[in-house]
Amino acid sequence: MHTDSDIQRFLGVDFANVSIERLAAELERLSRSAAFSFVVTPNVDHLVLLHDEESEIAELFRQACAAACFRLCDSRVLKILARSLGVPLEVVTGSDLTAYLFKRGKLDGKTVALIGGDAAMQEELGLRYPAVGIVQHIPPMGVLNNPDAIDKIEEFLANSQSEYALFAIGAPQSEIIALRCQSAGRSRGVALCVGASIEFLLGRKPRAPIWMQRLSLEWLFRLLSEPRRLARRYLIVAPRIFWIVWRF
Repeated sequence: MHTDSDIQRFLGVDFANVSIERLAAELERLSRSAAFSFVVTPNVDHLVLLHDEESEIAELFRQACAAACFRLCDSRVLKILARSLGVPLEVVTGSDLTAYLFKRGKLDGKTVALIGGDAAMQEELGLRYPAVGIVQHIPPMGVLNNPDAIDKIEEFLANSQSEYALFAIGAPQSEIIALRCQSAGRSRGVALCVGASIEFLLGRKPRAPIWMQRLSLEWLFRLLSEPRRLARRYLIVAPRIFWIVWRF
């Protein structure tokens, strides 16, 4: 398990500073546990929400992030901001972690519960990674405002008894419902809140070229790829992080 020396606190969040290789080994251990745990991958958007002091959803999100077994820095922009304050952060994005687990065979022979996606996603993953046992539950849109749908996710995960779970229903829904599943105490293994990582893995959405990732411009690539969907996130919400850093 990670030690206190692996933790770097930035903007009130205790980030785990571990390599992806060591993280995969820790997840393998957690996947065999009878208890349920989950991993969150905060990015700029998430940090802005975490510092919203008026939103009830933000409070639930804070509780979920605090309860996670690992909080991984998902943003190279956050890494730059942290470094400016003398805080070293290791970046392990949800997309990189998901790809690493699938492509390196870390999930082979495991049951992996996928929460979210569409009806074709399970088949696509099965064809590409036949050694991984994929089971899927597709909740309705707006699940966070649907108590019955949340109950069905918790029931599905408990019944699947999967070693790994992938929450692909977006933040803060994934994290808050993962906490709900943990609190219910009926599930096992480890879950990852991975956003659009499966879509990147399957090539449905392109990832930024490596040079853009290294220059911390992956956000720009995504904005140009999906301007209508992401304009508000990157041009209105995300810039609030600079005020939060200055105030902190």
